[in-house]
Amino acid sequence: MERVESHLHPEGSFAVADHPVPTGREEVWRFTPLKRLRGLHADAPLDGTDLEVTAQVGPGVTAGSVAVDHDARGSSGLVPTDRVSARAWEAATAVYLVDIPQEAEVAEPTVVTLRGLSAARAAAGHLVIRAGAFSRATVVVRFEGSATFAENVEVVVGDGASLTVVSLQDWADDAVHHSTQHAKVGRDATLKHVAVSFGGDVVRHDFTAEYAGPGGAVEALGLYFADAGQHIEHRLFVDHTAPKTRSHVVYKGALQGEKAHAVWIGNVLIRKVAEGIETYEENRNLVLTDGCQADSVPNLEIETGEIEGAGHASATGRFDDEQLFYLRSRGIDETEARRLVIHGFFHDLIRRIDVPALEDQLVATVEDELAKTVGGGDV
Repeated sequence: MERVESHLHPEGSFAVADHPVPTGREEVWRFTPLKRLRGLHADAPLDGTDLEVTAQVGPGVTAGSVAVDHDARGSSGLVPTDRVSARAWEAATAVYLVDIPQEAEVAEPTVVTLRGLSAARAAAGHLVIRAGAFSRATVVVRFEGSATFAENVEVVVGDGASLTVVSLQDWADDAVHHSTQHAKVGRDATLKHVAVSFGGDVVRHDFTAEYAGPGGAVEALGLYFADAGQHIEHRLFVDHTAPKTRSHVVYKGALQGEKAHAVWIGNVLIRKVAEGIETYEENRNLVLTDGCQADSVPNLEIETGEIEGAGHASATGRFDDEQLFYLRSRGIDETEARRLVIHGFFHDLIRRIDVPALEDQLVATVEDELAKTVGGGDV
């Protein structure tokens, strides 16, 4: 059967000229506020240097800058499919490489922190996280401060390895961040990829995954909280390129404040060769105030009927009235009841991230966000 072309089969290119400046009418750009990207999608120079990178590495892990011609760059198979990614690839002057040796079992997370000092000049970055065969490790990448930043992130998970990568967008209110993250998962390897977005003016986070052999598994988790005027956009593409592979996607977000906008696009492609795969994707949005907008678009494209299972779910709504009634009937006041419902909404997801060093911080950040609205009685 001849394959039907769709946006799930993008044509990539490293040449910026092969990617026209988007107009906003394209399917992959129709939700993004292009005028607020400060020219990242067009021709704004990506020569900013107001960035600081620090790292706390686990035992045996190495982290530091290498030349752009290092063999780690491109090892994930990443090929830019949009203009911002191609421009960031071209403009990057170095690669930050996190290397986990083969068979290493690293209990404590490696934390890489990128702090922006100014959003005045746009900058480009390139990060590679490479996990050797049969290793076990966690890498947390934190984004803080003010910046206008375009980047490519590559994740390479060796055969039999188990890797958790957490991308934590906790920017200042004026930051603009476009991140393209691509993972290659080896034979019988496991990747847990977590995207957490709280801060920033505009954050667009694109995560794609493919498989280098059978038996690989991807768990993609996401948590986001959009405030007034904030645009947070997550796009996922899981490309089942090998048989007996698995993927499970769960993203949850909350919105509050006038013109808060959250976008979630979940794409899964099951290629003809990918027999015996299993996939499921889910997105839930909780709207806390009037004036918010949540767009949620799950897509499945299946080229073979020989699969174990495939499905998706998407829901956007306000509080569960039954939960509120239950709590209030037991003497809990309305404000506290609403706070408990929201914590319950995020609780299971935070526990599934399974990075104890982050759990308390994420709970505290959710509480800080709730204080802006729930504590004020606006919900």
